[in-house]
Amino acid sequence: MRHNPRHATTDEQVARQIIDDHPWAMLVSQRDGVPVASHYPVLLDESDELALVTHVGRPDDRLHDFEAGQVLVVFQGAHGYVSPSWYVPGASIAPTWNFSAVHCWGTPQVLDAEANLAVLERLTAHFEQHVDEPMWLDPVAAAPLARGTVGLRIPVERFTCKVKMSQDKDVVSVQNVIDRLRAPGPYRQPRLADDMERARADSIGHASTD
Repeated sequence: MRHNPRHATTDEQVARQIIDDHPWAMLVSQRDGVPVASHYPVLLDESDELALVTHVGRPDDRLHDFEAGQVLVVFQGAHGYVSPSWYVPGASIAPTWNFSAVHCWGTPQVLDAEANLAVLERLTAHFEQHVDEPMWLDPVAAAPLARGTVGLRIPVERFTCKVKMSQDKDVVSVQNVIDRLRAPGPYRQPRLADDMERARADSIGHASTD
């Protein structure tokens, strides 16, 4: 991501929140100098260390060659188009895109069969908890299915986080963008509007303590 101090943050809690809210991630590595990308659900590890857990289906493990070194895991938060017509007159003529994203680099650890099954159980429970009649993963019944997957734990060695939420615009324009994102239409993005409100509250809080 292009660095912009106004939008970048090194706050690990912000990164954790984006990861937790948007667990569908892109896993990127290189195989023989060729970029390889896959998409999988990824959760935060249940430890104080910033680490990720996930699984891939075979033969993605061979495509990525996880023993070769670092991988990049990309999390994309809520995002959406912002029209300059939503700003106060004279604020800007440039259209843009508001978004949040986290890029995590780490060396993957391939899990053994027992740990892999535990990750699959946790992934299933994480998403099934919101279903009216959840189907929890039975470890005995799931064991044959688990053999077709490879579990991973990825300690995060470094990350970059960007939260671009119109922080460079005046307060009236910011409110106009939030209102437009909540309104019916082709660019309706209420979750992005929520993120903008959170970013605005955070900036006000930081300003009051400076």
